[in-house]
Amino acid sequence: MQDKDMMNDTLSMLKASLTGYSTTISETDNQQLRQEIQQMRNSCETSQYDFYNVAKQKGFYKPAAQASQQQIQTVKSQVSGS
Repeated sequence: MQDKDMMNDTLSMLKASLTGYSTTISETDNQQLRQEIQQMRNSCETSQYDFYNVAKQKGFYKPAAQASQQQIQTVKSQVSGS
């Protein structure tokens, strides 16, 4: 398996884990358990960002072009219903 494939698989796995953590946090009533899962999510987010940066440095990942200020304002307006 190529490095690029392994990085992409790892990033996909981390993304799925983050989704699972978010769902679990939103459905957890026990405050202590909720805090533990939040810490796990935070650690996973850090790992995901670290892997993303390595993939980007190696040229395995090209981020989308930056949005203009106008595009940002348009999306904000659409999301907020203004």
